[in-house]
Amino acid sequence: MNDNIVLSMKGINKTFPGVKALDNVTFTLRKGEIHALMGENGAGKSTLIKVLTGVHPFDSGTILFQEDPKPLRIKSPEEAQRRGISTVFQEVNLCPNLSVAENLFIGHEPQKWHAIDWGEMNRRAGVLLKKLDITLDVTLALENYSLAMQQMVAIARAIDMKAQILILDEPTSSLDDREVAKLFTIMRQLKAEGVGIIFVTHFLNQVYEVCDRITVLRNGKLVGENLVSALPRVKLVAQMMGKGIDELAHLNYQKNTVKRGEEIIKAEGLGVSGSIKPFDISLYQGEVIGLAGLLGSGRSQLARALYGADKPDKGKLKLKGKHFIAHSPLDAMRGGMAYLPEDRKAEGIFSQLSVRANMMIALQAKRGMNNIIRRKEQDDLCEKMISLLQIKTPSLDTKVQSLSGGNQQKVILARWLLTEPDFLILDEPTRGIDIGTKTEIQKLVLDLAKEGKSLMFISSEIDEMLRTCNRMAILRDNEKIAELENQQLSQENIMAAIARGDKNE
Repeated sequence: MNDNIVLSMKGINKTFPGVKALDNVTFTLRKGEIHALMGENGAGKSTLIKVLTGVHPFDSGTILFQEDPKPLRIKSPEEAQRRGISTVFQEVNLCPNLSVAENLFIGHEPQKWHAIDWGEMNRRAGVLLKKLDITLDVTLALENYSLAMQQMVAIARAIDMKAQILILDEPTSSLDDREVAKLFTIMRQLKAEGVGIIFVTHFLNQVYEVCDRITVLRNGKLVGENLVSALPRVKLVAQMMGKGIDELAHLNYQKNTVKRGEEIIKAEGLGVSGSIKPFDISLYQGEVIGLAGLLGSGRSQLARALYGADKPDKGKLKLKGKHFIAHSPLDAMRGGMAYLPEDRKAEGIFSQLSVRANMMIALQAKRGMNNIIRRKEQDDLCEKMISLLQIKTPSLDTKVQSLSGGNQQKVILARWLLTEPDFLILDEPTRGIDIGTKTEIQKLVLDLAKEGKSLMFISSEIDEMLRTCNRMAILRDNEKIAELENQQLSQENIMAAIARGDKNE
């Protein structure tokens, strides 16, 4: 291998039942390089990473690592880690019940007299986090901290493993701008030290900010490898989606001016102690309202209060003009509400159940367990959703955990559409999914609004909300501080409102 190449994967093939996941894929990583691995959901990115890290055996091909002339076949993630390959996944894969320090050093705890040296472990944990400018009590359980902080702990653990190859799989999806900047600083430091970094992300601006090279996969095949400086964004998108540049112009669309229908939801002084401060908000038929704010601003808490996932202890809620109390999410569902949560792994999918079961579970609960939905009706409804949402699955009996993240998200969306809701809350529905699927979901949101449904849309991407929302509520510090609509809706106005916190804005 070339002295500058730390990893060479050639002709990698991997087949799952009914699916050719990787088809003769080649990937090369150089020392001191940040290399973006791009592609839509189902393109083969995760499979390639899992082949490299020993999660999945591959069918054929060769992997060469550093100066070793012998082909490498890693059999487990533990072996990958021993060889200097560390991975940080999008969905934090740590132990929430253990302390921060324990999570940082699990498997290689400092020892004294054949026992864990707790004092030394806590001291070293504090030093490691301080290097990343993270202030945490390392003796507290990880579950006491936000998802963003848990992600930073996972990154710190990978860095401490002295990795020669660091794989970051959607590491920024739950980080705010300040934390992303901090991560990029660390990545550049590691690059300067000669670490090769594989960076999987769907944020194009981040690729062009921090990466040196891009490899694009599509449908399990290599599309190409390019220097970032040689690949304009529109060409990158065209490669990822398999469309010509002219075709991409048709993906740009504008939301239509909406004439409000009847008032579906009206909250007055609604609040949850310790979660979201009392707020007023109204939602109308045929309208998409967005919730904007920085990470931790209270967007999800406001949505959960409306749905009854967190029980309000202040204020009142009206549903179609009538006083409404949701004692449980089932009450909200029967009232015509639906809620797609932010964390699809913890609150969305039932990973061990089939695609069919995941789609049907909400409708069955709404109808009641004494009114069992027959299999033929289940299949007809599910096939309709698969066609509508273009869900890629080998069959309805396939376990949902085997689908790509974007297709899992579509399955959850199908579940709630089958309940035919009047009011649908979508909390980060496009996080961690590819550009094509994002576009499909955005178009679906607008189509549902045209059909007369009322939707609440939460996204960390302001551009996405500007394309889909007719009105936007701004939150800061768990408080609704402003509303913008029509001509007021612009990125500049939204950021200014967040910065000022002016309730009269």
